[in-house]
Amino acid sequence: MCKAISLFASGGIADLALEANGVNVLLANELLEDRASLYRYNFPNSKVLCGDIWSLKNEIISEASKLLAQEELDLMLATPPCQGMSKNGMGKLLNGVRSDKRPKIDPRNRLIIPTLEIAVALKPRIIIFENVPEMLNTIIDDEQGNLVNIIDYIRNTLGEEYMGNAEVVEFADFGVPQRRKRLITVFTRDEALKEMLQIHKSFIPERTHTQGGNLLRKRWVSVRDVIGSLPPLDGKSKETSTSDIPYHHVAILDSKKYEWISNTPPEKGAFDNQCINPSCLYDKNATHGSERNGDGINKAKNSTPLYCLKCKSLLPRPYFKEKNGEIRLMAGYTSAYKRMAWDLPSPTLTTNLAYPSSDHKIHPEQNRVLSLFEALNLHTLNHFNYEWKHANGELARDTLITEIIGESIPPKGIEPIIKHLLSKLHLPIKSPLLYRLKNAI
Repeated sequence: MCKAISLFASGGIADLALEANGVNVLLANELLEDRASLYRYNFPNSKVLCGDIWSLKNEIISEASKLLAQEELDLMLATPPCQGMSKNGMGKLLNGVRSDKRPKIDPRNRLIIPTLEIAVALKPRIIIFENVPEMLNTIIDDEQGNLVNIIDYIRNTLGEEYMGNAEVVEFADFGVPQRRKRLITVFTRDEALKEMLQIHKSFIPERTHTQGGNLLRKRWVSVRDVIGSLPPLDGKSKETSTSDIPYHHVAILDSKKYEWISNTPPEKGAFDNQCINPSCLYDKNATHGSERNGDGINKAKNSTPLYCLKCKSLLPRPYFKEKNGEIRLMAGYTSAYKRMAWDLPSPTLTTNLAYPSSDHKIHPEQNRVLSLFEALNLHTLNHFNYEWKHANGELARDTLITEIIGESIPPKGIEPIIKHLLSKLHLPIKSPLLYRLKNAI
């Protein structure tokens, strides 16, 4: 059986794809105890070291070496935090740099250093890094204080024995009902995989899906395909916001938010809502948009009207009240308070998926955000055995589940990549008894 270690493992969502392909995760490292506790429950045969990788790197090397018992390490999966690399994180970083409140280089990006020290010591045949596409252009301070590109740093640190590349992958192209682009960086010292890279210029298998579908590929799996037949929910009251299905419930919306959302048409955002005065119903009020300010930063317009140009009624658009009673448009981009499309994969599920003000997080037609059950299915957890329990048997809180969904990758997205790499190693792929692949979509 293929042997692996997993770094920045969180609750082990990506590692489900390893287990599905007969990979034995000997050891996992996770910073936060609540995530590590979920990992211990779901992967009882793996050793879990909880804590900062900087402090634990020598113990990780030592414990992994013991568990390997002089055998080779086949695979190392590392999914370091992406806040310093993501578009959102970089935007915050830019603002901080301009105001002298943040360092120019996010220290979280330097977590690649202890990660590579572990790789150099254990010499895995395959190393997989998963992160946001912005990692391609991320700069770090190396050990000498030099500013270097992170991919170049990986290549130089691993040395000539390893070959690799980084490629942006859209997981919807592999049948995941979620548009989630990630940078998959693979390095290998295996000769068969090196030859594959030289011939095909890629470690990624052929895509199986495309937006419209064609003779060679299936169409993208849509939101409707996955959650369209579930019992309806509504954020108006306790009676309408719950169901008998575990995790299929939503928060009750306050009256203002409910009005904004209930008047939002399919695939539209609440910032563009038109007049609902029955005697007017004027529908030509200016819609929301964005423009670049003096610093060249793209920001939402603050001139979007809140009152109907024809009858002067308050439009059902997101607003707040000043202390003096003045009503002002709420700050937000055109994607805030916006409905998902039924017939496309969902937008990327983030840690803010429970908030209607977040990016494209409103249900396609019902007046609410997604339920956790819907989010879990869109994240492809319905294909795997995973229980939201801690090592002591306690159930995970909903907020933790939401955070882990936003932090992790859909396991059905990384699975074909892992299967493809292992097949080139001619390793047997057999699922352990604890894993049961459910009916695919």
